[in-house]
Amino acid sequence: MDRTNNETEMGLQICAQGICKSYGDRTVLNNLTFVLPAGSRTCLTGPSGSGKTTLLRILMGLEVADGGRISGLEGLRCAAVFQEDRLFEEISALRNVRLTAAKGTDDAQLRAELGQILPPEALDLPVRKLSGGMKRRAAVARAVLAPSDFLVMDEPFTGLDGETKRCTASWILERQDGRTLLFSSHQEEDAKLLKARTIRIPPVF
Repeated sequence: MDRTNNETEMGLQICAQGICKSYGDRTVLNNLTFVLPAGSRTCLTGPSGSGKTTLLRILMGLEVADGGRISGLEGLRCAAVFQEDRLFEEISALRNVRLTAAKGTDDAQLRAELGQILPPEALDLPVRKLSGGMKRRAAVARAVLAPSDFLVMDEPFTGLDGETKRCTASWILERQDGRTLLFSSHQEEDAKLLKARTIRIPPVF
């Protein structure tokens, strides 16, 4: 991170103030304010259509808010899990993760990491041959193993059963490494699994 020694703890927070976003006549986010302390884990919850994905995209710089202000993102490297897996289907999970892994990480290290959340026999198969849950875990691994300061995950446990979800959550926690983690979920248990506080986005009527 690009930080100076005299920065205060407040300066390490990501702060959103009065965030608003509409698409035509439809308001998605209305005057949303929150703080993400450095190194924290936060779960965005709310019903479908409440703006969780939109907010994540705004924080990643992929959408522009209509109103409000965000501070604390300057100089931060972001790694993301999107709603879609966004993997290269014709290459293996191993190669997909290698594309964004830290420079100098060798295949043996990546195999050891991926082998903790994916069956070893799945690592070298083209992604198109993997199940939906396996693809999701590969997408999670790609984000977690990329050099970053801010981890953003949109429904990271989509398609995972209970035991697989618990295993993947533990794997994420062990590798958070002081990074700020923000993720969305419809399920309260996901916040508990990742030991995260919850921000509920109210629906806008």
